[in-house]
Amino acid sequence: MTSQPDTNPGWRRLGPPIDARGLFAAEHAALMDTLRGLAPGDWEREAVPGWSVRDLVAHLLGDFYGRLGRDRDGHRGGPAPAPGETLEGFIHRINQEWVDAHRRVSAAALTGTVDLVGGQVADFFGSVDLGRASLGVSWAGADPAPMWLDSARDLTEFWTHRQQIRHAAGQETDPDPRSLSVVLDTFLRALPHTLRGTAAPSGTQVQVGIGGPAGGTWTATAVAGGWSLAEPDTGRPAARLGLDAESAWRLCTRGISPATAFASARVDGDRRLAEAACRIVSVVY
Repeated sequence: MTSQPDTNPGWRRLGPPIDARGLFAAEHAALMDTLRGLAPGDWEREAVPGWSVRDLVAHLLGDFYGRLGRDRDGHRGGPAPAPGETLEGFIHRINQEWVDAHRRVSAAALTGTVDLVGGQVADFFGSVDLGRASLGVSWAGADPAPMWLDSARDLTEFWTHRQQIRHAAGQETDPDPRSLSVVLDTFLRALPHTLRGTAAPSGTQVQVGIGGPAGGTWTATAVAGGWSLAEPDTGRPAARLGLDAESAWRLCTRGISPATAFASARVDGDRRLAEAACRIVSVVY
C-alpha cells in the first residue's frame, strides 16, 4: 500500500515521484560482483580522496546498518551532532569515525558482511511506502522528504560508490541504463534547490538535457518563492544546458567541478542561468 505522494505541498516542486524500489536487489548483486572481482591490491587503492576501496566499502556497510536500524527496526541510538556542528560536519565526522573503526576488518570479512546486511537493505527498500515522510534530502531542500526521494537518494549513493570502486580498480562506469537513468533522474531533483538564489521573472524556464540511453530532459520553472520541476514544459526555455551522462553524474557528485562540466557542455540562451544550473550538487558536500 502506497499513500499519496503529494501529502506535503512543498514536495510538488520536486517533480513526479520516482519508484526505485525494484532496482535495489540488482544494485546489491552488482556490488557483490564488483567486490568479489577485486584483486587483493585493489582494496588499498584510493577510491575517493582520503579513502581506499576498503574504507569506502566499510562506509557502505555503515549506511546499510544505519538505514535498517533507523527505518526498519526503529532504533534510536547512535551519535548526535555536537553543539554548533553543521549537518555536513556531523555526517562527515561520524562517517570518518566508522571507517577508522573498521580498518582492522579484512576485505573478506567486509565482503561477507556487506553481502548479508546489504541484502536486507534491498529487501527493506523493496516494499517501502513511497508516499510517507522520511529523512530530509538536504541537497534537494526537502526536510522531511518523501520516501520516494529518500529511497532514490540511497540508490544513487550505492550506485555512485560502486562506480568509485570500479574506477579505483581500473574499470569504466557501468553503462547499464536501467539504474543510471533513475540515478540521473534523482540527481536532477536538486535543480530547484540549486537555482533557489537565482533571480528570474515568474515563468522563466531552465532546461537541463542529458544525452544517451539513460538521459532525459528536466525543466525548472521560476514560480512564487523559488523554482519548480512540476510546471509544464513550454518548449521555450530561457536557457538550455546539455551534458553527456558521464559528465552529469560526476558533476552532481563533485567528481568534476562545475567549471569543467560547463566547459564541455552545450549551452543555448541565457548563459547566467545555464551556469547557475551547472552548480548542481546532489550529495552532501
